[in-house]
Amino acid sequence: MQVPLEIAFKDLDHSDAVEARVRQETQKLERFFSHISSCRVVVEAPHKQHSKGNLYRIGIHLTVPPGQTIDVTRSHSDDPRHSDVNVAIKDAFKAAARQLEDYARRLRGDVKTHSQAGS
Repeated sequence: MQVPLEIAFKDLDHSDAVEARVRQETQKLERFFSHISSCRVVVEAPHKQHSKGNLYRIGIHLTVPPGQTIDVTRSHSDDPRHSDVNVAIKDAFKAAARQLEDYARRLRGDVKTHSQAGS
């Protein structure tokens, strides 16, 4: 990565364990697609519901050449699994990997573009 990984915590205290998990998942993305220019991850606990626990929201903003961005926000307010921050992180990075895979296919020309009808 050209720019160091940025990790921000919103509405919760910093956690070394969560930061380590984010770094681990980011390294997996870099092994999959080595041309990531920058990555910013926001770990957020927006819900303060004592009956359900905190449901974490993970935002990932990637910059890839030539200046394209890939944004992933995983906010499953109905998914009780997201009361575990590690599950929320894993799901968000899986979505980011799928988007990077789609982007890499487009770069390689593996994705067919459809011409408009009547052109």
